[in-house]
Amino acid sequence: MNVLTIGGAMVDTIVTIASDKIEQMKMLNAESSYLLLEAGLKTEAEQIATSTGGGAVNAAVAAARLGNATSTVVKLGKDAKARTILDRLTGEGVDLRWVAMDEEEPTGASVIISSHDRNAAVFTYRGANTRLGPDDLPAVAFEGKDLVYVANLSNQSADCYPLIVERAKAAKAELAVNPGVRQLTARYDDFWASLKHIDILCVNRSEAQALMPRLLQSFGEGGAPLSVRSGEPIPPLAKRGLRNGGYEMSLVKFLGALIEVGVGVVVLTDGANGAFIAKGQDLYFREASHVVAAATTGAGDAFSATFACYQTKTKDIGRALSAAVLNAASVVKFVDTQSGLLTHAGLEKELENAAAQPQSLYNWSI
Repeated sequence: MNVLTIGGAMVDTIVTIASDKIEQMKMLNAESSYLLLEAGLKTEAEQIATSTGGGAVNAAVAAARLGNATSTVVKLGKDAKARTILDRLTGEGVDLRWVAMDEEEPTGASVIISSHDRNAAVFTYRGANTRLGPDDLPAVAFEGKDLVYVANLSNQSADCYPLIVERAKAAKAELAVNPGVRQLTARYDDFWASLKHIDILCVNRSEAQALMPRLLQSFGEGGAPLSVRSGEPIPPLAKRGLRNGGYEMSLVKFLGALIEVGVGVVVLTDGANGAFIAKGQDLYFREASHVVAAATTGAGDAFSATFACYQTKTKDIGRALSAAVLNAASVVKFVDTQSGLLTHAGLEKELENAAAQPQSLYNWSI
């Protein structure tokens, strides 16, 4: 299968801090929590590591390890960080012909602080990631692709989103989109117009709640709760629904609305609480694998890219969902976003082992 990924490329500096070295504050009546750094204090770290990251690079490495012929469209600066990213992509067998270099901005970089529940706080400098233009997205880059995977886009790069959608569909590729909150808010009109063209939409709970306001205009708030068979546990997100600005929308209504406006498959992840998949009138849920997490950064990219690759190739939602859960679980065992990504053979073995265990894949009607 031929895969093209589009979006961000970063060099990550990952700082792991013991929980007793940094304070955490959790809100009682909100979903937010905070890591507190004392001003003027030098805090000892357990580890400081550097690795490559960014949505498009993470997805490209995931797709390549799964045995796909993979290329990527990203924009880098002319600096040492760019060489780090290019070396990683080359080592993974990713085609570099569509990688663009920017004359003015440096390569994107981030500092990731991982502590307590390892749900990292991230400081991001996007740099050249914001400067993709139409000339960086030639139609020939899309030709022959089975899957075009679009990661988070920002600023000038986000202006190219309608062109990306147009060229992916002209090439008759499956279009998978994993947007960020900024893209869903600052450029909502472009995203809304594209929904009927998206074959696979991947969002986490925060992104889903950013997407809610426009859906509310067309479908209203509220909605019926999830109806489950007797004895089946109800996942937390199915109980509480989605909330934004004082408005609420049930999980069933949210997913059903996206299907109604034309999205082929909707993927909604809720971290350690599992993931939902909606297609047609069917709603699937899979519990997350229980592992000791070194860091959670990159789990979403691993999940989305793996699901998109498996779904495009096999058209088997249950298998794609299980594969995505297992690959994401493998990623969180490592502090960086790519070391845990499994090869196709490794993931197939994990799927075989999982099949021998009691299944936690549920299917409900929406």
